[in-house]
Amino acid sequence: MPDIFTLGEALIDFVPRESGLSLAEVSGFYKRFGGAPANVAMGLAKLGSDAGFIGKVGKDSFGDFLENKFSEVGVDVNQLRRTTRANTTLAFVSLTKEGDRDFVFYRDPGADELLKPEEIDEEALGKARVFHFGSISLTKEESREATKRAIRVSRNEGVKVAMDPNIRLNLWNDRSELKESILALLGKVDILKLSEEEVEFLTGTDDLRSGASELADLGPGPILVTLGERGCLYYYKDNVERLEGHGVEVKDTTGAGDGFMAGFLHKLLEKSEDLSNIESHNLRPALRFGNATGALTTTGYGATTAFPDSVEVENFLKEG
Repeated sequence: MPDIFTLGEALIDFVPRESGLSLAEVSGFYKRFGGAPANVAMGLAKLGSDAGFIGKVGKDSFGDFLENKFSEVGVDVNQLRRTTRANTTLAFVSLTKEGDRDFVFYRDPGADELLKPEEIDEEALGKARVFHFGSISLTKEESREATKRAIRVSRNEGVKVAMDPNIRLNLWNDRSELKESILALLGKVDILKLSEEEVEFLTGTDDLRSGASELADLGPGPILVTLGERGCLYYYKDNVERLEGHGVEVKDTTGAGDGFMAGFLHKLLEKSEDLSNIESHNLRPALRFGNATGALTTTGYGATTAFPDSVEVENFLKEG
């Protein structure tokens, strides 16, 4: 059985052939593997972790593509469901010259929204060490209830629960509903990873220490905040520390946060035989490894194609 399961959206990212344009201006696209929880599973498998994915794709050619990509790197797909009720979700994404992301999702519904609570394999999930999920599976009732069931099973069986909200505002009709949906789950989350913007969205403050402290009061610990090229910050038991990032030649930032999370969880599992009491001395090497994995992810095009293996990350760290 996998040591770690991720749950959520596996989809097709269509990324532009030209950079710095809005989607309205782009003339052509490349097809890429996508979906944050799916990316994390791929990153973990490439690093050498036993990872499995829980989710749903269509019984279509795009679903075949995603399942094959999972299998190529060794992600367990026994919990990947297929459906004829909807097609595999598609996402078109571009980065404008101002640095803003331009997103359009085709999922009304998308197959990922149709994961049912009864499709959660409680026996398999209960034997894992970590369960990881995001907020996109909370947008629709079926997948929301499936996510909540997976969280309940994990907590009942002593499986650590990790969350990366990966907020996509344009998938929600009501921002307050999004905020409330995430905050309501934080008491059931053991590890929370956020971007700076997500800390501000959830707390209303751009003071990271104050925001992390406020979120920690709701339950999670540790709280990890990614800072792009500046590295990351973690807040744990009233202690705050920032770890420096890495200077690399950036080609594509897509999936950098997913790479960070995959690297962090991989090293945390490696360093900690018992996850019931995560301590700072285990967090630092895991965060350092996550920083390096995220940085290396930006040196290629497309999230999963640029994910490094563990030897590449270790060599990168040794080279300073």
